[in-house]
Order: sequence, then C-alpha cells, then structure tokens
Amino acid sequence: MKRIAYLTVSILALTSCSNDFLDLVPPTSLSSASFYQTADQFDQATAAAYTNLRGIAFMGIFMDEMRSDNTFYTRYAADRGTSTSAEAYTEFRDNSVTSQEPNSPGNRYGNAYQGISKVNTILTRLENAPLSAEEKDKIAGEALFLRAFYYYDLVQHFGGVPLQLKEITATEEAFLPRSTAIEVYDQVIADLNTAIPLLPVATTFPQSGRATSGAAKMLLAYAYLSKPTKEVDKATAELLDITQMNYGLMDNYADVFDPAHKNNKESIFEVQYKQGNEGQHSDFIWRFIPKATNPDFILGVNGTNARGGLVSGGWNVPTQELVDSYEAGDVRLPASIAIAEGAVDDNSVMTITAVKSPVDYVPTPGVGYQYFIKKYLHPPYQVEFNTDNNWPVFRYAGALLLLAESLVAQGRTADALPYINEVRRRANLDELNTVTAADVANEMRHELAFENHRWADLIRTGTAVETITAKGERMKALYGWLLPNTFGINEDKFIYAIPTRELQINSNLTQNPGY
Repeated sequence: MKRIAYLTVSILALTSCSNDFLDLVPPTSLSSASFYQTADQFDQATAAAYTNLRGIAFMGIFMDEMRSDNTFYTRYAADRGTSTSAEAYTEFRDNSVTSQEPNSPGNRYGNAYQGISKVNTILTRLENAPLSAEEKDKIAGEALFLRAFYYYDLVQHFGGVPLQLKEITATEEAFLPRSTAIEVYDQVIADLNTAIPLLPVATTFPQSGRATSGAAKMLLAYAYLSKPTKEVDKATAELLDITQMNYGLMDNYADVFDPAHKNNKESIFEVQYKQGNEGQHSDFIWRFIPKATNPDFILGVNGTNARGGLVSGGWNVPTQELVDSYEAGDVRLPASIAIAEGAVDDNSVMTITAVKSPVDYVPTPGVGYQYFIKKYLHPPYQVEFNTDNNWPVFRYAGALLLLAESLVAQGRTADALPYINEVRRRANLDELNTVTAADVANEMRHELAFENHRWADLIRTGTAVETITAKGERMKALYGWLLPNTFGINEDKFIYAIPTRELQINSNLTQNPGY
C-alpha cells in the first residue's frame, strides 16, 4: 500500500482563514503536523473518514447485490466495450484486473484502505493531542468503528489482508504481508469492543448519521456470525442489546427509504448523502431505472441515461425469480419494485409509456417492459444524476432477522419466532408458527432486498453455490449471448481477487486462490 497523505482539500476548506484579504498565507497552507490540534480539527478529519463509505455503497451494487440472485442487468448492445467490467461481477468472470479497468465500479480494496489510512492518522495523532479525555473518547469511538467497518468490508470481499494499525511515516511500514482472515476478524472485534462504550446510544430521531453504540453492536454481531468459526452466542448477546435500545420499525415500509425520514428510528446506520452542487449527492435511481430516451417520465427531470458504461440505466435489475418469490400480499414488493412499459429498440433502450405495479402484473401484448428498483425513487428531481437518498447499511428490521437467524442456529426456534414475526407483521404477512433457517433467510432476502446484503447472506448461510448455479441456468436459458464460462461459481469465488495494482506495488502480497 502506498503512503498517501490523506489530509484532504475538503478538510482544509473547512478550517478557519483570515478575513484580511492582504494575508498572503493561503488557507490551505496548513500541514498535517499543525492541523491535528483541536477537537474541531479532529472532527473534520473524522467526517472525511466517513466519505469512503460512499464508495463501498456504490461498489456494493455491483459486487454484492448483482453478484447475488436478486438482480441482473440490461445488456447494452450498442457499445460492449464500456460495460463489460461491471458485467463481469454478476457473471462471475471477474479477475485481478477487473476492478482497475476504466469503466469498472472501482477499486474497493484501495477505497477501504484510504478510509483506514485516514482513521489511523486520527488515532495516532490523538494520543498526544491537547484534548480532554472526554473529547478523545468521542473521537476514538468513531474512528475505531470506521476502522472496523473498513476492515470488515475487506475481509468479507478479499479474505485476509495486511493489518495497518497506525499512521504510516516510513516507506518500510507501508508494505506488509497479508494477515489471516481470522486475524482480521479478531482486529475488527477488538476495535468494536473498544469503541462500543465510547459511542453514544441513539436516543432521539432523526439521528446525526454518525456512528453509535447500536451500529457498532450490529457490525460486531455480523463479525461474530461471519468469521471462519462462528461465535453465535456472542452475536445473540449483541443483537439482544440492540432490541433494548430505542430503535423500532417504521409503520410503513416505504417510509424507511424516503429522504424525508433520513436516520429514522429504524435506521441503525446509513451512508449519508445530500442533494446539491457540493458533490455530496447520490445517484442510484438513475442507474436503476431502464436505459430510456425519456427518463423524465419516471424521474421528473430531463436528462439521459441511455448510454453504455456506468453512467447509464439498466443496472441492478430485479430478476423474475425474485419477483415471483414474494408471498401474496407482501407490501414490500410494490414498495421495492416497479415496472416500466414502453417501446424497446435494438439496443434495449426504452421509450417509457407507463409505470406499473408488479403485483399481479400481466404484460401488455406488443409492449416491452422491465423491472426496476423503486425503493430509492423519490421524485421530482432538479438535476440529472443528483438525488438526496441515503444508503441503508444496518436497519432494526435487519437486526431482528439476524437475531432470529442466530437463535435458530442455537436451536432456540421458539425464541426466534417473535423477532421474525414482528418483521412479517409490518410486511402484511401472516405470522409463522414454526421457523427454520430457510424461513429466516427468505425473510431477510425480501426485507433487505437491494441493500447490498444478499451476497454475504448467501455465503454466511452456506447456500451461495447452489443458489448462483441455479441463477446461472435461468440466465443462460433467457440470454443466448451469455458465454459458457459464466456463473462458474465455487468457494474460491466467495471472495474477490486482490487487484493487480496492489500486487505490483507490494511484493509481500499474494493472490487469492482461483485467480
């Protein structure tokens, strides 16, 4: 990993500057040596460390949701060269260079280490900073949570990785060998256990969007259930603690994702975005609706998403199998998915004429249609590719279902029933009288659809190979252009290749098996 100074321009722009226009010292002349002195400066640096969460949310669309059986993509026949890197993830054709190609979703490995570098600088400088113990605890709690989050994302997607735990100040400190996956999980767990008593408990809503004790406990529970040797009893304890905090389900499922209800009582942690011209906006829905000549029919603003590459629509398209798998009456189906109807040209670009509900949908003869994710649709918008939606990471509904999963794994099925049934009641479904691991996994699939959880859920529950093999068979039957080597899944494909660039700059790294 290269040594990089991560005192970003965005931080420096927030620091105070002289009102005297004759002052010849530019406001950006602060160095990292003089910056980390006040609680406000540390807070600005911590805010900058959150920004890499946005990269994880975006790349997760392609590497987590589209990798699973929930979604696929609409092939753009006009320009194959600009889309193939992103398509490779869902077709299981990815390799060590996929994440570095110009139109790839990005370098998830490098993005996480950028966040870790920022956090390690904060933690290292905090040790000798002239701050009160209370101020240090607040900063350390958030920083440790973020470091745990980034390392958890790395170990989930790449296996064992180098453990950098302090600010890098010399070249020889930068190029470490890989730690084992167990060692990375142990570090994640250690950081979270240290962070939890330092972080606040959410008491009022909407929340600030920053890390809380509940968010750390949720991540800790996932770590316990995802590590090579699960610690189910410890995960259960953390999740039970969350049920005693101040979270609760929103009455209306669709409201959970409405920007008008950001950081609501059901939100345990979400990635923050802000619509506007400051570069803080999200743009998911532009990519999720069909490639269209008239996206304003859905979004309410003129623009274009009918092109190739990532700056287009037609990504993360719900599969027919997912739509068919919803139980009758499940209110989450029309809240999560919609159907665009219209004329479709030879490049799969649609001129939209109607938007319909998927409930009991019957295709109109002679009219093309495409499913799209509705969960993040909240028009009208003012500027193309500029929306206000946050990205949900942990929700209370997910905590209830993860608790049900852990209890079922311990044979405590009667104890699990109240938690899964609380989620089902909100979805307008009948309560279960008995519950199995498959019941919980099915409920989790529909409750958390399109929130980048499904791929990790399949791996954690041991159903990834059979599920993706079945998806591959369905997709190949539908699309004759899929190559024979697509959907070749085995346990090597549970994690991704270490990017070639990282192997080139750090000779101590080794590649993952199968790549």
